[in-house]
Amino acid sequence: MAQKKEYKNILLVNWGGIGDEILFMPVISSLKEIFNDCKITLALEPRSASIVQLCPDINDIIKADIKAQGIKKYLNILKFLTQVWRKNFDIVISSGKSPLVAVLLFLTGIKERMGFKSKTSFLLTKSVELNKNQYASNMYHDLISPICNLECQLPKIAVDENYLLPQNLKENDFVAIHPGVSKMSIRKNILKCPKLDFWKNLITELLEKGEKVVLFGTRDDEELISKIVADEQISSNQNFINYFNKTKSLLDMANIFNKAKCVICADSAPMHVAVGVNVKTFAIFGPTNETKLLPKDDKFYVIKNNTLTCRPCLWHKRAQNCEQSDCLNIDYKEIISKI
Repeated sequence: MAQKKEYKNILLVNWGGIGDEILFMPVISSLKEIFNDCKITLALEPRSASIVQLCPDINDIIKADIKAQGIKKYLNILKFLTQVWRKNFDIVISSGKSPLVAVLLFLTGIKERMGFKSKTSFLLTKSVELNKNQYASNMYHDLISPICNLECQLPKIAVDENYLLPQNLKENDFVAIHPGVSKMSIRKNILKCPKLDFWKNLITELLEKGEKVVLFGTRDDEELISKIVADEQISSNQNFINYFNKTKSLLDMANIFNKAKCVICADSAPMHVAVGVNVKTFAIFGPTNETKLLPKDDKFYVIKNNTLTCRPCLWHKRAQNCEQSDCLNIDYKEIISKI
């Protein structure tokens, strides 16, 4: 490790969804441990601002929609830079592999600038090789290796251990199921969720085995969940609780997941929430790469179609699902056997 230098005012930049921000949390916790009195500001997309509920180590945020279209994108970048110029940061550390990242960091005027190596990384004061073939939290944590010698830990969400469960639920006595993914993914034809029958059959069999099932979801999942609860065999069962759109916040969901027997979900933000509270998780993977998105741990189970050799394909072979999407033809009984 290089000679330790004290950083009092640190800017971190991580554009992406809430799952990306949860995966980035070990960077924040390590910096706080090394530089105890530092102030950490996180620049992120507005849609991910709720990360502050889960990570009290974030002292401030700067919201910037740099993925907007047309002239609005450049106005938002200028607004972002204007906010940064006023805050006298000691160092800026950014994720992202695009050559534009180093350009943006250079324009901040911050003396020390760190990011992944690219064609423009000569504009950085320190650059790190990007290793995408690992769990994403470890990949992000590599960014701070020049100034931090701590090992990367799993994301850890600050839950309320005294949280009172709703609906007369008891700790370790219910299975939490979140069947949906974001509408943004669906619009981009990035399909990561099995079809309706998978969820109906899974829930029905769990209920038949006497498990208490709590169904979660947000407005993005309304269509799928309405079809699940339309099944009278499910909705009339006294052990079934429809908790659709009833969580008050992301932290509320994390607090409930923390007390569940297990969580079943697709590759989505709730999966990263489940990992962040260290609850037994059954994560369903279709075209995405589980080795990059789920840590290797006995508590986290990968549920996938084991008959295919073409998956995972998303991001390194294609930018959206193929027409067949056979990777989403997954046997729900694998989860039943493991529970």
